Amino acid sequence: MEFTHRLATREDVSSLEPMVTRAIDVLQRGYLDSTQIAASHAIMGLDTQLIDDGTYFVIERDGVLAGCGGWSRRATLFGADHSAGRDAHLLNPNTDAARVRAMYTHPDFTRRGVGRLILTLCEKAAAAEGFTLMQLHATLAGLPLYLAYGFEPLEEVTIDSSGVLIPCVHMTKRIG
Repeated sequence: MEFTHRLATREDVSSLEPMVTRAIDVLQRGYLDSTQIAASHAIMGLDTQLIDDGTYFVIERDGVLAGCGGWSRRATLFGADHSAGRDAHLLNPNTDAARVRAMYTHPDFTRRGVGRLILTLCEKAAAAEGFTLMQLHATLAGLPLYLAYGFEPLEEVTIDSSGVLIPCVHMTKRIG
């Protein structure tokens, strides 16, 4: 299956947002209960700072949206535009890890290489800016992909979303 990729623009937001919502609602099933999935929307979603920074990718097949995701040179580790606790200060590639952020695959395109393509694009772009390490917060649904790509778990974390606990795994990977 051949995919194309490009950097996302603000014009993509209207098509990305419903796909991200659907990915959260569908792909978290079997890992989170319905209350946790609903609460996940407060801590997951599209982060337009990544689009503005030119670090967010759109993946398509024959013009159909298959996924999206990116990386960041900013301190925020996870979250969307509406999430609390964001930190926009720039990281130092000599001492900090680039952040892999906001990765979502359209449910019709799972297990076809979309996630791996996004991770490869992120790794190459972060390396080009001098980063030697990447970090992310993995959902339980995303954990198998990240492990297969070479990320190593640092610790299991629980994120409190308005009193609902969402399990995640903080992970890292050396670039290269």
